[in-house]
Amino acid sequence: MAKVADTILFLLDPLEGWDSTGDYCLSCLFAQGLPTYTLAVQGISSLPPKKQIDARKKLSKAVEKRFPEDKLLLLDTQQEAGMLLRQLANQKQRHLAFRDRRAYLFAHAAEFVPSEESDLVGTLKISGYVRGQALNVNSVLHIIGHGDFQMKQVDAPVDPFPLNPRVIKSSKDSGTAMEICAADAVARMEEDLKVLMKADPDRQESLQTEVIPDPMEGEQTWPTEEELSEAHDLLKESSKVVKKVPKGTSSYQAEWILDEDGESGGEGDEYDDIEHEDFMEEESQDEGSEEEEEEECETMTIGESVRDDLYDEKVDEEAEEKMLEKYKQQRLEEMFPDEVDTPRDVAARIRFQKYRGLKSFRTSPWDPKENLPRDYARIFQFQNFINTRRRIFKEIEEKEVEGAEVGWYVTLHVSEVPVSVVEHFKRGTPLIAFSLLPHEQKMSVLNMVVSRHPGNTEPVKAKEELIFHCGFRRFRASPLFSQHTAADKHKFQRFLTADTALVVTVYAPITFPPASVLLFKQNSNGMHSLIATGHLLSVDPDRMVIKRVVLSGHPFKIFTKTAVVRYMFFNREDVLWFKPVELRTKWGRRGHIKEPLGTHGHMKCSFDGKLKSQDTVLMNLYKRVFPKWTYDPYVPEPVPWVKSAISSTLPEVDME
Repeated sequence: MAKVADTILFLLDPLEGWDSTGDYCLSCLFAQGLPTYTLAVQGISSLPPKKQIDARKKLSKAVEKRFPEDKLLLLDTQQEAGMLLRQLANQKQRHLAFRDRRAYLFAHAAEFVPSEESDLVGTLKISGYVRGQALNVNSVLHIIGHGDFQMKQVDAPVDPFPLNPRVIKSSKDSGTAMEICAADAVARMEEDLKVLMKADPDRQESLQTEVIPDPMEGEQTWPTEEELSEAHDLLKESSKVVKKVPKGTSSYQAEWILDEDGESGGEGDEYDDIEHEDFMEEESQDEGSEEEEEEECETMTIGESVRDDLYDEKVDEEAEEKMLEKYKQQRLEEMFPDEVDTPRDVAARIRFQKYRGLKSFRTSPWDPKENLPRDYARIFQFQNFINTRRRIFKEIEEKEVEGAEVGWYVTLHVSEVPVSVVEHFKRGTPLIAFSLLPHEQKMSVLNMVVSRHPGNTEPVKAKEELIFHCGFRRFRASPLFSQHTAADKHKFQRFLTADTALVVTVYAPITFPPASVLLFKQNSNGMHSLIATGHLLSVDPDRMVIKRVVLSGHPFKIFTKTAVVRYMFFNREDVLWFKPVELRTKWGRRGHIKEPLGTHGHMKCSFDGKLKSQDTVLMNLYKRVFPKWTYDPYVPEPVPWVKSAISSTLPEVDME
């Protein structure tokens, strides 16, 4: 509702302001984008005179934290209610970018007409006021929580709430006038129904969301002589570098002359993989108070065993075991980031065959088009996403769109809609529709920057199913987490960390930023808990998320700068396979494998300095990871929508 609301009225409690649930809702609203709002408090006049001053001071302090420099209005009398209405009518409207560039409609009425083939699918007639931008019948319509649909036509019925109602002069008394009520007007003026626009099949936006992959498109053919010569010439041109060299220097000698900046030594360019973690646990501050409560409970007549039995009945043991396992995995990841045990039943060269070693995580090349999964053949990609976005936004500002203008009361005929949409609407769930910009119905890879919400400490693992609110969309997907850096490669994170901002990557329909992002997790009781908040970063399938695994070994015999390392591998073939990969230690030494020793995985390694016996030898291996295709646009409301009634203590106000 807040996504399409013009104004939100926050009604505060006179004593507490708002509780924890209210604070949770405010966090969601601020992260999503808050429209125009007004603060009011009801019930202060019913307090004793001495407590009224204290209540106002307490409310002012509470309001300053969330709404600095905002005025708090009273709502106890007829006069104060009139002032509130004037405030709502005259205050300047705040604009939200994601909705101002699209046409949207909040359904005032809905009617379902089943098709001839099936009663489960038909035409949905949605009536409401057009907001944001002019609505074109040829654009795709997105109904929040249900998916994308096409429109047949747009009608202009009689406005049920006209700003200038028709007035009929009475024949008996010409001085008196009578307003025609909205319901009667609709009944009597059906002949005034006008068809504004009908969809043009040639200009209508397609509902195609995925590319149909051609299995023969990726077939490799032998290059011709012309192609080989072109590639050779291109390689020559790209390899030419202008350098200042002494006179008489040959081209071969010039290749060995360093630039003015020199070449990087490798250590400084190496991505900082070593993470320093703090393992201190906070001790509970309330141990004394808990012991006092336990002592008091012992003196009561109800036995502890009865209480324990009642408590255990509500505990889900299976869920407790799963949560305990996730906490253990998160703790191990914090203590030993990316470290894995080398399997003994499978050869390491087979277990890690998709991984590779990198000299430098930051500077080593990695082709973004290499070894793409089959799902990448189904998505759309822009040649230049920023230019496309800029062009579409410029057309919105400069071009006049043919269609229903902002403020008109219209009826949209939406085709091929399931009957479940109108069933949700009849149960009281709000029905909200957005028209999509060009390409926004097509699938691609979305990258979003999010930060962990401080009110939620439950561990969230990568590829775990979450509920996304991205701009006007609501969908379910299993994301990847990666570091938010300016490099071309981004390290994969196994858990959603609380201290830094991360990038979330999912398969989802294209959305043009700016757009707010909220991540929720569905609990066992059906409610949604807020996990993280942020914004949409880009639509870029070429953004590389690189997963790192760290194999560890232990020095067995140390000879100055040479050492025998064991327990990293368990057979001779694995040592030979991973011999080209560079080694490092937790204390900052660099080295490489010289040769295997024996048949049990021992290996002779040399380092750039003397090794300590308590040091650990590490090998970094990398592979690119991709999100899972788990996009699901059908996400119902977490709880049945309940229409709240205004308190009976609110005074009646003459709307005229």
